[in-house]
Amino acid sequence: MPQEIFDPEEFLEFASKATECRVKRRGNIVKLKLRTKKRLYTLKSSPEEANVILQRIKLPIIDL
Repeated sequence: MPQEIFDPEEFLEFASKATECRVKRRGNIVKLKLRTKKRLYTLKSSPEEANVILQRIKLPIIDL
């Protein structure tokens, strides 16, 4: 089961343990998904905030 995260800073903490980040863009909402060994973490944000978060992540980023 995926776990939704509401805090971008917490999302960035989980990014250090993740293997990849998937990005799904739907109009005014961007869904970011982090895959770890045990869980899938998701964060919904605006496109501007998502771009800032993606610049700070040092993982392979897959656009869906």
